Amino acid sequence: MNGPAYVAVDWGTSSFRLWLIDRAGQVLAERRSGEGMLAAAKAGFAAVLQSHLAAVEAPDHLPVLVCGMAGARTGWVEAGYVDTPAPLPAILKQAARVPGEARDIRILPGIAQREVTSPDVMRGEETQLLGALGLDATGEALVCMPGTHSKWVRVKDGTVEHFSTFMTGELFSVVSRETILSLAVAGADEAEDIASFKAAVTAAYEAPAFAANLLFGARSRQLLFGGTPAAAREALSGTLIGVELAAGLSGAVPEAGVTLVASGRLAMLYRLAFDALSVAVAPIDADEAVRRGLSMAAAAIWTK
Repeated sequence: MNGPAYVAVDWGTSSFRLWLIDRAGQVLAERRSGEGMLAAAKAGFAAVLQSHLAAVEAPDHLPVLVCGMAGARTGWVEAGYVDTPAPLPAILKQAARVPGEARDIRILPGIAQREVTSPDVMRGEETQLLGALGLDATGEALVCMPGTHSKWVRVKDGTVEHFSTFMTGELFSVVSRETILSLAVAGADEAEDIASFKAAVTAAYEAPAFAANLLFGARSRQLLFGGTPAAAREALSGTLIGVELAAGLSGAVPEAGVTLVASGRLAMLYRLAFDALSVAVAPIDADEAVRRGLSMAAAAIWTK
């Protein structure tokens, strides 16, 4: 059995994921928590990391590779950005080392789009892209990466040429909790209403300019025609995702379709959304993508 070779960490704004990896790239142990950048900034990044390293019994000499918001300006150590057009291999060359730590801890950079008309940034997703597409990617790819802040990325021959961020997940959270629509979705159970979701996706995709009107429809439809809180929730989710897809699919779509990098419920929802629009999808698990990306980066940094 191979011993541990390095530790991989995906450190988001509100989430923390750590994997103990062996030389063959296999996961020996895993840790997950809500100690993202916001919590770690208060508790101390080094302290949070050390608690999880101790839990998986990582040897003191073991190096750690981190991607995500720990490398932001308000994170642990700013890792900077690779500017678009950004070759994915360039990410591996600009990892920042955390000073003052006994073990070798590196944080991968994000990607910045310094265009006056469409400025944008990503952190963490660049590592998923690396894992999803590989270092030697050829041809064109349109990648959809759902989340709190969804990313749509156009990649050509392994170079990120352009990307757009959509606050779909965050808008869903705010609108469903802080607006009149909170009354429509109150008490929603785990039941899924696929028909309501797909109908909302299609309506929003076909008329994105009516997004605010379509959102209110989740409330008025319930008042006038009945319907469950779950149906209203799915209509709200479908509307926001449909608006996102209207923008994301507005350009040319590669013959192979859209590469969807997602996990769990989001993967299911976006596959249903693409199906409603008859758009071909190549799904890739987001957790596997980020682990593969970190593995490629670790091999480039520490393999002699």
